[in-house]
Amino acid sequence: MYAVVDIAGQQFKVEKERKVFVHRLSAEEGATVEFDKVLLLDNDGDVKIGAPVVEGAKVTAKVLSHLKGEKVIVFKKKRRKGYKKKNGHRQCFTQIQIEEIVG
Repeated sequence: MYAVVDIAGQQFKVEKERKVFVHRLSAEEGATVEFDKVLLLDNDGDVKIGAPVVEGAKVTAKVLSHLKGEKVIVFKKKRRKGYKKKNGHRQCFTQIQIEEIVG
């Protein structure tokens, strides 16, 4: 059984017991969160497609940790002008574990 869920503006294909990195959520570590925007639900070949969401379906997950991703270097340069700008960015993520898919 799997579902396609909209979490913080992004779509994820999730299954039970799978760990997923999503954009930073405001929940505490160890808390349980529910996601109601289930776009597709597959239960061993029985597929339900939402318009736009599947009614009565929800996914519950447990927040494992909050962390930062790899550093991405942003470098801008204009040739022959002496313009160089170097910047770094680390995206904030939340690791969740899917506990239950209800459809």
